[in-house]
Amino acid sequence: MNATALIAEDEPVLAQALATMLTSLWPELTLLPPARDGGEAITRATAEQPDILFLDIHMPDRDGLDAAEAIVEAWPAEQPLPLIVFVTAYDQYALAAFERAAVDYVLKPVQTTRMAATCQRLKAQLKLRTTAQDDGALAGTLQALRSASLERQADLTPSSAPLTVIQAAMGSGLLMIPIEEVQYFEAADKYVRVITPSIGATGAEVLIRTPLRELLPRLNPQHFWQVHRSAVVNLKAIERVSRTNGRMRVHLRGRPETLEVGRMYAYQFKAM
Repeated sequence: MNATALIAEDEPVLAQALATMLTSLWPELTLLPPARDGGEAITRATAEQPDILFLDIHMPDRDGLDAAEAIVEAWPAEQPLPLIVFVTAYDQYALAAFERAAVDYVLKPVQTTRMAATCQRLKAQLKLRTTAQDDGALAGTLQALRSASLERQADLTPSSAPLTVIQAAMGSGLLMIPIEEVQYFEAADKYVRVITPSIGATGAEVLIRTPLRELLPRLNPQHFWQVHRSAVVNLKAIERVSRTNGRMRVHLRGRPETLEVGRMYAYQFKAM
């Protein structure tokens, strides 16, 4: 079976060992030159569009989970998504999610028998895959990636109660915004925009320094959904969701702007 694969691993010795093992187990697989970090993996994957990605999780620049999300977002809508395999020494937050999804994980140090099973699974998926099947399997795959990312964020964030108030600096004072009044959060450079219907005489947004990756685990998931890598929306603020040219957009109550729904998060929007 003619297929191409990209390995993303910041340790050259481990990258070479994995490449040697794959060559032995799957001689027909074409291995592209390895990527040395998550950022290079994103650039190379979107440009070269391999069939399979073997991603380390802990890498410089962007980790494997972030890289996978960015690659999925940038992938052409008309092309089947790559099959993503995470190769990691850490199992505390990913194993359960990956076992239930159309992706795989392999623990380091990589065992030949385990990788052989992975190769067989990948071959079967490549052989059976069609556009319709991809669309059907996409929800499970992306939900597993998202679940793994959220579990990882929870591991990195101290346990705390859900936020009830956003505390935003305003001049020499502090603005207290009830969380239910926030319509959405949007990452903007080094800040996060907090959008509300109105905040007194200040307009409808303030800036906070807490990044989305730290903010998200403290938001109630029954009230706030991440819809894009850079946007988290209050469900009560959503009026409808439209689809144009294969891309979803969220329309907000009483606001003219719309928010793009990333491919990683589209599975959340299904008719009842």
